Amino acid sequence: MLENITFANPQFFWLLVLLPLAMLWYFFKHKEETASLKMSSTKGFTDNGILPKLKPLLFVLRLLGIGAVIVAMARPQTKDVSTKTKTTKGIDIVMAIDVSSSMLAKDIKPYRLSALKKVAADFIKKRPNDRIGLVAYAGESYTKTPITSDKSIVLSSLKDITYGQLENGTAIGMGLATSVNRLKESTSKSKVIILLTDGVNNAGFIEPKTAADLAVEFNIKTYTIGLGTNGNAMSPIAYNPDGSFRYGMQQVQIDETLLEEIANVTGGKYFRATNNNKLEAIYDEINKLEKTEIEEFKYTNYEEKFRPLIFLAVILLILEWLLRNTLFRSFI
Repeated sequence: MLENITFANPQFFWLLVLLPLAMLWYFFKHKEETASLKMSSTKGFTDNGILPKLKPLLFVLRLLGIGAVIVAMARPQTKDVSTKTKTTKGIDIVMAIDVSSSMLAKDIKPYRLSALKKVAADFIKKRPNDRIGLVAYAGESYTKTPITSDKSIVLSSLKDITYGQLENGTAIGMGLATSVNRLKESTSKSKVIILLTDGVNNAGFIEPKTAADLAVEFNIKTYTIGLGTNGNAMSPIAYNPDGSFRYGMQQVQIDETLLEEIANVTGGKYFRATNNNKLEAIYDEINKLEKTEIEEFKYTNYEEKFRPLIFLAVILLILEWLLRNTLFRSFI
């Protein structure tokens, strides 16, 4: 309890030095008043009981009362600090995710799309003050989740993204254009697209450069991520009779030149994720690059605690006065 107590006027504690000085004064004064007298016999004196021996109690009560007043003058108080945050500059973010068959490649464990969803979920959880939307694309694209501040909806939608929901292919231009369409009417001061792909543009009716120009027109920054190891990767190459994928080694082809151009022209940055750790590091870096401005307000509530001390001091001093003028009156 005492660790929560602070004092508004601690300088008054210097007055406590007067208390030991008063004790010294009382000791020498009492010694003078009780000077010894040698007598041949004390039979003529009767014992007045224990009351005279308790006379110093009056002085103790007075000192305690004065001490309580001094501590009260130091104004003990408790302090309760509450904070309130306000987002002064939020960011609207759309994550465009490639869901083509090559995202099932196993060069990134357990496979590309699964690893991406895990890292993307962590990224979303680290952006509590921003609005986030999801776009999925393969040979075509669609909005999985419009930009929203409800992270539970975004995380649930991200979990539901799988291969097979769209025509196969890699329509980078379509994915980027759909993302721009979700952000173009946003009133946020900062608008960002995080576009991830593991291939080259080979589908769709919108060219990636055209979509990038649209992003520039609406002042939308684009971070691009090329996902896949260097060289060859175990990837789906055909279907087995039971409908499952047959895997084989295929060369990893990513149009890095295109992704760099999209990032540069929109004011973003291009990244290459060749393994799980690198993918996590990329999203961490984007998280650091795109900072949301938060304004924090602190409210401090002080509760004064000197009143009980004043009450105690009054009781002690009144008790000392009553005892002095009643029980101890004949001994003073």
